[in-house]
Amino acid sequence: MQVLRPITANDFDALKQIAIESGHGFTSLPVDDTQLKEKIERAEKSFAKNINQPLDESYLFVLEDSETGDVIGTTAIEAAVGLSVPLYHYHLGKTVHHSPTLNVYNTVDILSMCNDYTGCSEICTLFLRENSRKGLTGRFLSRSRFLFMAQHSERFADTVIAEMRGVSDEDGHSPFWQWLQEHFFSIEFPQADHLVGLGDKVFISELMPKYPIYVNLLSKKAQAVIGHVHEKTKPALKLLEKEGFEHRGYVDLFDAGPTVEAKLGNIRSIRDSQVCPITIGELDHISQNSSDTLAVCNQGVSGFRATFTKDAHYNHAKHTLVISQDVANALNLSQGDAARFFRL
Repeated sequence: MQVLRPITANDFDALKQIAIESGHGFTSLPVDDTQLKEKIERAEKSFAKNINQPLDESYLFVLEDSETGDVIGTTAIEAAVGLSVPLYHYHLGKTVHHSPTLNVYNTVDILSMCNDYTGCSEICTLFLRENSRKGLTGRFLSRSRFLFMAQHSERFADTVIAEMRGVSDEDGHSPFWQWLQEHFFSIEFPQADHLVGLGDKVFISELMPKYPIYVNLLSKKAQAVIGHVHEKTKPALKLLEKEGFEHRGYVDLFDAGPTVEAKLGNIRSIRDSQVCPITIGELDHISQNSSDTLAVCNQGVSGFRATFTKDAHYNHAKHTLVISQDVANALNLSQGDAARFFRL
């Protein structure tokens, strides 16, 4: 069984291995011992807080194989971004050049640097190790965050964003960054990406062009990747689009990957999730072929646990969720406790 839980200090080695495997462009997990330990410590403090509004919390989860004890993935939620360190994006807009005298009317795309998503919640740090990318595991890892957000909505903002990894080659070079580097910077994309992962974003405000950039002045290769995702990120984007996330023209400063957004209450998994008491019992009468796979969680914060299983059945008539003893054990649930679930 695969169980999602809050990260602890004991998970450092596994987190570092995931940081190594995630490769270029995965800025939220830099391969830096000090930074990774700080992320774990910050997450532990966040889960321990008793709060009713989003501040600077960071909720980092790991997905564990309960049979082997191996950590096979990570996922995270930032409660409110940009409050301590500015969060920058480019917004893709339009400007019109019009002259009735010359009978000229041209619409031009422009990129304007902004901090529009300051204070929003962000889902991030989604990574599943390659040998575990099968079945419903990836879908669960992405959607499991919404169980926690639904259960503890007071900890999050009304708007939720997700920054999607943009286009780059096998060496981590971004066509969009290459144009910026040529005109404004003297460092390679992997180095800039690494600095952002370490939290060093001062150079952005110091060196980024302050005025809108005319898109048609960029190289053709740079123009072609604006708002597009890395090949390996396409499945994650499709999952979020099914949840109701939309791209509204905001892109990353370095690789021009899209940032998508949704209102917390409009996210499909949050809207469709239900809370009810559990009954621990046998499910022999439920056909494994016909039963739905459910994503189920307890109601804890620091003790949060979630999993996905066919060994659970919602009884509409009694408004109760029947789960097996194994599932109850994995979620630390007892007879009569309440659980939240949705169909995966």
